[in-house]
Amino acid sequence: MHPMRTAIDAHVHVWTDDRKSYPRAASERDYPPARFTPEDLFRHSQPAGVNRIVLIQMSFYRFDNRYMLDCIAKYPGVFSGVGIVDPVMSAERTMLTLAKGGVRGFRIVPGPFPTTWLDNEPMQRMWRTAADHRLAMCCLIGPDAIPSVARMCQRHPETPVVIDHLARIGADGFIRDADVRELCGLSRYSQVKVKVSAFYALGAKKAPYGDLGPFFHRVYDAFGPRRLMWASDCPFQVEEGHTYRDSIELVRSGLPFLKEEDRTWILERTAAETFFSYTK
Repeated sequence: MHPMRTAIDAHVHVWTDDRKSYPRAASERDYPPARFTPEDLFRHSQPAGVNRIVLIQMSFYRFDNRYMLDCIAKYPGVFSGVGIVDPVMSAERTMLTLAKGGVRGFRIVPGPFPTTWLDNEPMQRMWRTAADHRLAMCCLIGPDAIPSVARMCQRHPETPVVIDHLARIGADGFIRDADVRELCGLSRYSQVKVKVSAFYALGAKKAPYGDLGPFFHRVYDAFGPRRLMWASDCPFQVEEGHTYRDSIELVRSGLPFLKEEDRTWILERTAAETFFSYTK
């Protein structure tokens, strides 16, 4: 048996069923369960030795980051956050205001324009602000958007960048060599890191996720352990036959090519450096 090591979960969504205090955007879809509060999360994370967590702003709250900020404030030292801001409406000022409340990154998504979504001045300003203040641009993308991210990394080489969920390679059940090569190609930009996460949604989508091992090995070879971080993507990881322990155990004991020091970086230190340290 391997020793239980402390860990950071680099990607969790929380929300409340109190829709009066924290209304949801009518244009965004709801997701089950009806609520997933920090207390609901702790029932999964604490038995697994996870003592710090990065909260990701839930899409249906859009640019209203209050619930996430309130959770960060309620549990000092436990949470940091990844917010969502409107890039057009004074994003730079909003980014710095949110940083004061514990936000260390900003989620961006390509929508229907994965090749051109970053080619605008508001987004350029966000990336410059992120570079100046060591805040991460967190990209929720599919493989088709990797080239556009690469262009931005070339333009803004000092901006910290985090790729969510292995760029969703394998979400359709197929892990294509060309997609893996594109993702691994981002390793030439030293500020890019990758979340090894959302196993329930990739490849065969069946625990213990052994089919993902060769894919992970290639990403590990390209980026190294100091640029990879584990995350569960709760609450979605704990639905439909998957468990929290299924996710973390893949990194703790299911990838024989990892050394003990590698696991320390992937399970804790990379996320700590990225989301729990901040210089104004």
